[in-house]
Amino acid sequence: MIKRISTGSPFEEKVGYCRAVVAGGFVHVAGTVGQGEDVVSQCKSALEVIGKALAEAGASFSDAVRVTYYLPDRHEFEPCFPILKETFGENPPAATMIECGLIDPKFRIEIELTALLPE
Repeated sequence: MIKRISTGSPFEEKVGYCRAVVAGGFVHVAGTVGQGEDVVSQCKSALEVIGKALAEAGASFSDAVRVTYYLPDRHEFEPCFPILKETFGENPPAATMIECGLIDPKFRIEIELTALLPE
């Protein structure tokens, strides 16, 4: 059984995707950018959106098994470390950071996450 989770964003409709898909015992959260003027505020905002999708699926950040961070400037990643440590706490997922171009230069970080649904 597949469950699709949408935020109702017009961008989801325009592009043809949803925020998360629950399938095979996992929650697959699409790459998520946040709002704000800098990487820290965008990181917090993106995590808030991801957290809501996880909650709707019946999971939380403690169930995360994989996370990928995409940043246009790798030097901006370090200021996010305290936020990520606080978010994942004692249950850190496997993680990768990739330096790359994002869809719009105003975005400083995009976060993609996979979580295992609790039994």
